[in-house]
Amino acid sequence: MEAQKEALQRIISTLAHKNDEIQNFIETVNHTLKGVQANASSVIGELDEEFDGLYSILDEMKESMTTSIKQAEAHKTQELQNQLSQCSKSLENSEELLEFATRSLDIKDPEEFSKAARQIKDRVTMAPAFRLSLRPKVSDNMTHLMVDFSQERQMLQALKFLPVPRAPEIVLADCLVADNAVTISWQMPEEDNKIDHYVLEYRKTNFDGLPRVKDERCWETVDYIKGTEYTLSGLRFDSKYMNFRVRACNKAVAGDCSDPVTLETKALVFNLDGSSSHINLKVEDSYVEWDSTGGKGQENKIKGKENKGRSGTPSPKRSSVSSRSPLIRGSRDRFTGESYTVLGDTAIESGQHYWEVKAQKDCKSYSVGVAYKNLGKFDQLGKTNTSWCIHINNWLQVTFAAKHNNKAKVLDAVVPDRIGVYCDFDGGQLSFYNVSSKQLLYTFKTKFTQPLLPGFMVWCGGLTVTTGLQVPTAVKTLQKSENGLSGSASSLTNVAQ
Repeated sequence: MEAQKEALQRIISTLAHKNDEIQNFIETVNHTLKGVQANASSVIGELDEEFDGLYSILDEMKESMTTSIKQAEAHKTQELQNQLSQCSKSLENSEELLEFATRSLDIKDPEEFSKAARQIKDRVTMAPAFRLSLRPKVSDNMTHLMVDFSQERQMLQALKFLPVPRAPEIVLADCLVADNAVTISWQMPEEDNKIDHYVLEYRKTNFDGLPRVKDERCWETVDYIKGTEYTLSGLRFDSKYMNFRVRACNKAVAGDCSDPVTLETKALVFNLDGSSSHINLKVEDSYVEWDSTGGKGQENKIKGKENKGRSGTPSPKRSSVSSRSPLIRGSRDRFTGESYTVLGDTAIESGQHYWEVKAQKDCKSYSVGVAYKNLGKFDQLGKTNTSWCIHINNWLQVTFAAKHNNKAKVLDAVVPDRIGVYCDFDGGQLSFYNVSSKQLLYTFKTKFTQPLLPGFMVWCGGLTVTTGLQVPTAVKTLQKSENGLSGSASSLTNVAQ
């Protein structure tokens, strides 16, 4: 009976898996069908545009050539008409001279005849008829303006569709994932001088291997890439992987996509745990803000008054409170008293991780660090042996210090606009950086024996936390150079229990 149930369960699992594959394939086919219809209409439209453009060019060429012929005709006509006019005037003058010479033959007086003969001789010498060129200045031949389209006709008759570009090949060895940027490199399987540009498509996923259609984000596109490499920068790695594929395009058609590749883009992603934060903190995912009115009208409310504690940080004093049922999340009470604290909702148990924190300009007091899960609800970051932080106090005078186990080390550095937190759990290092200048602010060296949670304290102001970040290359380089050097005070270095 049990064996039959197990066998049936395996059959059910196999069928469910096969049904999922078929459903996934159906969605792929439907998507492809819609693409065929849309792309066919698009190609017909582009073909009409190409032929309309060709007709337009031919019309322009015809008009230009016709104008050239008419200009040549007008020029030759004008030259010949000028010759005709000159010949007509010369002929008229010559006929008049001929008539005068004929009359001169009838003169009887030798002196008059001699005078007339001299006049005729002078006029003949100067007569235009003897200076005329009796050949047309221009030819009537217009064949130099004729066009032979036989070669072009053959080219047009040989016109055919551009070949579809082959699918590029992504060179996995040349792809790089670093500093929340991904560089993708590819090549064509064979040279193609008709390639105009490439299209890169990518999407985030939590699945390794080939892309899936079902339950996946849509592909995002980067178009008109002229080279065979492209870098996507400024990404937030809030998923474990990213899928990439590339297609080549000539001026008329796009080829098939390359075989997709999946690159790992793992980074620490967490939100702030608002369910266990201090009641005077307003928490929304990655933002926490001091709210002096928090908890009013509720039981166990905290009345805030400014005062100066032993740490030099002003904070409202805690009034006597009535008992209430604690808000529980993962067996944690809500922080209370002067512990204006909120923790991250994701534990660090191994590996190297990085996140950044930006404080509001008017924030009076805040701390950034890590703590064990067992941090007490009255505990403040840096005042226990289970928490490490740097603390900034902007009340009256600015103080900047590293804190652990209720000991403080004053830091000789300018308070940065953004603080980078680097945690190497296995290596026992917690470092803080100026994000803008990449300056190392402080390093705790210890041995972490329990899972860590990112921790934040804020009073009179707000903090924004940025996660999904890889450890920057600059930080890795600085860590290598700083290891073995004095980065933390001996009084703050310990083996955490």
